[in-house]
Amino acid sequence: MTVDVNKTDGPADTTPPAGPEAIKAIPVRHPGRYVSAAVAVALLGAVVYAFAQGKINWDAIPEYFFDDRILEGVWNTLLLTVLSMLIGIVGGVLLAVMRLSKNPVTSSIAWFYIWFFRGTPVLVQLFVWFNLGLVFEYINLGPIYKDYWSSFMTPLLTALLGLGLNEAAYMAEICRAGLLSVDEGQTEASHALGMSHVKTLRRIVIPQAMRVIVPPTGNEVINMLKTTSLVSAVQFMDLFKQAQDIGQNAGSSVEMYFLAAAWYLIMTSILSVGQYYIERYYARGSTRTLPPTPFQRFKAAVLPARRPKGVTA
Repeated sequence: MTVDVNKTDGPADTTPPAGPEAIKAIPVRHPGRYVSAAVAVALLGAVVYAFAQGKINWDAIPEYFFDDRILEGVWNTLLLTVLSMLIGIVGGVLLAVMRLSKNPVTSSIAWFYIWFFRGTPVLVQLFVWFNLGLVFEYINLGPIYKDYWSSFMTPLLTALLGLGLNEAAYMAEICRAGLLSVDEGQTEASHALGMSHVKTLRRIVIPQAMRVIVPPTGNEVINMLKTTSLVSAVQFMDLFKQAQDIGQNAGSSVEMYFLAAAWYLIMTSILSVGQYYIERYYARGSTRTLPPTPFQRFKAAVLPARRPKGVTA
């Protein structure tokens, strides 16, 4: 007869073993962050104090902020931005297609155009267009139009040619990069289905290339809005030119420069919001979830999150 020494007459121990103790995480201290934040706040305070102590008539800014001349300058700036970008986008698409063409003549012409307009400053191009009246006394388009060059080349036309043709060179490279981002197999497949080259570009290539083209184009629009300040050199009455004239007449040049800067900030901020929504629209097919809109971010940050039913704090 054998006896099981491991057998016990008492009740079985059903108490589960104790789990591992919770780790007490101690956050890492970053004293450098507090030092850098204090330095940044101190520098900002020093700048604000310096301007507060300066001889600046701050009352002149709200006095002229909605002046008729300033509002006219804002309208002229927006109009010039839109028209110049239209010229730049249309010209850029045309130049990009020419640059990608297998015809060496058209591709060389597009390359030379891009090389020339990207290699010379915008201000120099504006002055060239503005002073061509010293070289050509008349402009003669046959039975269509004939007049003195000085009457034909108005400040608005000078600004449009200077800004629009220069922008076309930059948009050509942006459009070319977008067209090259589309896989060649899709072009070959569309040709195999009997689609023409123009229809392939319009229905297959360009819609997919827009994901690459839109973000830098939005940046170009904002940059164009700021570049329009250069046209004051050719006597076009944009926002900067109007603010400059008011400042000289009222003896408050610096104040009017601050006023112009405030208007440029407002306009560029509005354009930035529009750019965000356009980029979000064209990102629908490339991301699983769309990025939140500014309103959604504000709602998530300010409003309390809703708890599911039956869950209490």
